[in-house]
This record gives sequence, structure tokens and C-alpha cells, in this order.
Amino acid sequence: MKRCTVALLCLAVVLCALLAGCGGDSAAPAGLLSPNNLNLVFVVTPDLANDPLGDISTTTGNLNDQGLQRALLMGSYLKSQLLGGRNVSSIRALEPMSHLQTGNGNPDMAGLGFVQQFALLNQTTVNGYTANSFPIGVSYAPGGAPSGVFAPSWPPGGAQGLAFGDTAANTALLSSIIQGNSSGYHVFSAPWETVSALLAGINQQNGYNLTLPAAYKGPNIVYALSITPSGSATLHEFDSGLSPGSAYPVLPATVAGSSTPQQPYFNYTLIGGVNGVTVPPGANTNLTIYFIRHVEAHPVKTFEDGSYVGAGQWRALALANFLPAALRSQGMPLPDLVYSIDPAQSFPLSASMTVSYVRPSLTVLPYAIANNLPYKLVSSFFIDMASSQAAAQNTSAFFFTHTNSAGVDLSGHTVLVAWEHEHYEPLINALLASYGSSLTVPAGIWGQDDYDTIWTVRFDGAGNVTVHNALMEGIDSSKLPPTAPPF
Repeated sequence: MKRCTVALLCLAVVLCALLAGCGGDSAAPAGLLSPNNLNLVFVVTPDLANDPLGDISTTTGNLNDQGLQRALLMGSYLKSQLLGGRNVSSIRALEPMSHLQTGNGNPDMAGLGFVQQFALLNQTTVNGYTANSFPIGVSYAPGGAPSGVFAPSWPPGGAQGLAFGDTAANTALLSSIIQGNSSGYHVFSAPWETVSALLAGINQQNGYNLTLPAAYKGPNIVYALSITPSGSATLHEFDSGLSPGSAYPVLPATVAGSSTPQQPYFNYTLIGGVNGVTVPPGANTNLTIYFIRHVEAHPVKTFEDGSYVGAGQWRALALANFLPAALRSQGMPLPDLVYSIDPAQSFPLSASMTVSYVRPSLTVLPYAIANNLPYKLVSSFFIDMASSQAAAQNTSAFFFTHTNSAGVDLSGHTVLVAWEHEHYEPLINALLASYGSSLTVPAGIWGQDDYDTIWTVRFDGAGNVTVHNALMEGIDSSKLPPTAPPF
């Protein structure tokens, strides 16, 4: 009898360790959330205002190496401990441009960063193909785009994310999920200010009478609102107990390199006053831009969910090691600034599926973190389809001139840009045409399986420009594992 009693007490201690506080509203079996309930899971991310464990860079407002490690570990914790290995129902994160972290407008990417690895540990099926990826919604509610940010005319559907200060829109989003009364797991990732206001709004609106957390307890704490089929609600508080290192994450296996060019070589130099070339007014000077494609996202041509797949995580995390080596080998300068597309931009793929276009921004997020670089999002215009001349002109003006409507001057910088590769051909052609040149890059040169090539654009002190595709990241796509690296 005594041995039995001791064993039961030990089991109780283990359960209490999994659940923060064994009393009150916290009473879930073995740290797992029942698949029979509707489970709303809240990952509370750090930001400059609330960073008790030191996961945020004070200079960039972005995650630091430790924060990235915690985010990777959080993916495994959510999948294995809370969901018990089951597939997620939806993932929503903070709309980065709704919460600018620094005086110069760096967006809050922690919400997305904290659930990307988790998304890759789940699966989704598109057009009959199942891949190691799950879409993450970060798009704006109708009328919810911040000032100066492109606002789409179509509804976000399942791609709607969480706005930092818009409790009404966030509460309405969760209310629609609760009213659906369908069992499963819905994961939300946002800062304490957003999560706490959202929990209060849901609690009041539905009369749950829950005891809510009064203060931020750090990024290891995860909350879960579990609602039974009868409508009874319980708020659980879990302590993930994550203990990340302070260095940049080390991949669990070696990433294979490649030195094989993926494209026929081109190199154009346009000099003002030579062969009818005129440097356009407002052209940037002393600027180098490296244009890369997002990481692996299409295991088959028909698969599209706005994000990338498990194989792409290997490239995204390895880029911090491969890119500097590739640039130094050619005597090229290293980036001091990182840009990508606002991931809140959304695309309707069908009448029933709209996705947030998160993959370019998540491709270069680890590189920016590893090098503590300012990270920016282009958000003032619509990326649109590659065939859009307006998109090509807007992008050309943004990156190549200091007279653009966004007021951005990149002169004097070395910039790493992740974008949609099909847009690069019309973008560079628009640049060449602005110099009065009839040159164009070879049509269709960027193949669907090419994730490695880098297009380089360099402006000298007079605004003369050189464009070439000589550089590569140096990573072999064919040897990347199909599943995300385990952490």
C-alpha cells in the first residue's frame, strides 16, 4: 500500500510539473489537450516591452539567437506535449506590421518566428498532395491594415492573423472559431499585450468566469482555453520548461553543398553616357542588393499554402553559414540590412482557401537573427502577380531609387532581399529599361527547382548599375530531408 501511495504521489508531482499550478482552472490529463474539445492554444511571445528571459535583440527588436532556439524548441513542445502528435486545425500569428518594435519601424516578427517550426511539424493537403507544412494566418481583417500598409480588397478568410492593438477584430476572429464548436487545436502566437486583451475579451463575451493571468510570465508559458462540446471552458497554464542555448542553432545533420550553376550566366553593366544609357533621376548609389528566392516550398508544382515545406527549414537555418562563405569567396560585401515582403499579403487560391504569403519573410528571418541585422518589410504596395507591370515598377522604385513613395533610401547599404522569384525577371527588366536600355534578362531563366541562385544588383557612386547571376547560396536542394530538422 505504501509503495502504491508513493507512486501515486510521484505521478501527481509529474502532472503538476506539466501544468503550472495544480489548482484553479488547470486540470488537464498528463499535459495533453483532449482532441474531443475545442482547444485554443496561446503562445505568448516576447517583445521589447516584455522580455524577461532575454530573447529579443535590443537593437533590432527581432529575436536573438536564444529566442530563435526557444522558438524551434517550442515547435516540438506544442506538437508532442500539447497536441499529443495530432495535426493542428489552424495557426494564426501576429501581423508583424501592426506592432513596430523600434523607432525606425522594424516589425515584430517574433509571433511568426515562434510558430514556424511548429507549422512544419504538421501537415496539410493541397490539390491531393500532402506536405510537411501548415499555413500560418497573419493577414489583415477588413479595414484592419495599419496606416500606409497595403490593404487588400478581398476578405482574409482562414488567413486572418492577430492585430497588436485591435482587440475587437481579434475577439471576433476567436468568437467565430468558438461558435463553430468543432473539436481540434487552434494555435495563436502574439505578444502578451495582445493575448491578455484577447483572453479578457473572450472571457467577458462568453461569460466563462475564468481566472485570467495577471502578468506576463515569460515565453515558456503557454495558455490553452479548452471548451467541451457542451460549452464548458477551462483555462490551462502550461510551463514548457524550455532551456535554449544562447548561440545560433546548430542543425542536427550536415547540409550538403553544391557548386553547380542552376542558370545560364548573364552580366550587364549600364554606364551613363555610354551606348545611349542615361542614369535615371533618383537612382541609388553605392548600393549592393542580393536577391534570393524563398526556400523550398513546392514538392510538386500544384502544392501551394503560402509557406514553405520541411526541406526549406534546413536551407533557411543553414543560410547564415552558407551565404557569408559564398559572398566572401567572390570578394563581395556582406549584407547590413535585410528586406522581404510583408507576410500579411494574402492570396485567394480557391473559393475556400486564402493564404498569407509568409515564406519569403521567414526565409531570411534566421539570417537576420544570426547577424543581428535590421529586418524590414515592404508593405506599402501589393506584390501582385509576376505579370503585373505596376508591381514591377513599384518594386523597382522601392529598391533602386531614393525618390520612391515609401521614402526609403538604400544608398550606401548592402541588402539581402527575399522575394518571389517569378517577379525578378520583370523587376530587373524594369530597372534596365529605366536606364534607356533595350537589354532584358533571358526569359524563363529561373527554373522551378532552382532555390539556390542569387541575382546581384550593384550601383556605383554615380548610379551606374551592374546586374548578374554569378552567385549561388551553395546548398544542394536534392539532398535536403523532406521533414523539418528536429530540435
